[in-house]
Amino acid sequence: MHGITLETIVTELVANYGWEELVERIPIRCFSHDPSITSSLKFLRKTPWAREKVEGLYGFMLREIRRLEDGD
Repeated sequence: MHGITLETIVTELVANYGWEELVERIPIRCFSHDPSITSSLKFLRKTPWAREKVEGLYGFMLREIRRLEDGD
């Protein structure tokens, strides 16, 4: 994800899915127990496998948004 900060990614995922759906899609503790952008960023910055999942979901979300926009 070139040029997009991890904070932007997490913020947009939360805005699109909400914490409850986000934890269903990526079941990690920072999304389920007292979730916040700050705590999620701390965890994701030191946990490469979780960051990869979050970035992958962000890419999926962008593709879905484009697909829905093109279908109109």
